[in-house]
Amino acid sequence: MSHPVHLHLSPDAIYPFDARGIAKRFRHAAIFGALDALHPGETMRFCNDHDPLPLLEQLRGRYGEAVEIRYRQREPGAIVIDFVKNSA
Repeated sequence: MSHPVHLHLSPDAIYPFDARGIAKRFRHAAIFGALDALHPGETMRFCNDHDPLPLLEQLRGRYGEAVEIRYRQREPGAIVIDFVKNSA
């Protein structure tokens, strides 16, 4: 039985990433890995229970203009941020 191959060929695709379910010590590495896997035009929709300001500074230092940060929701206990991979 063959398995379908999942190709990331759809620009403007949104991939959810819920940080609340990931152990704190692995969280940043998992986020960086997910962002590295995005293709230009794709978005990672990040959900968390707190505003990850130190993480955002790390992302700006690591990716610069290659990843755009857009808040979708910014309320206590409910943070949703779109990380959009820009073209090279």
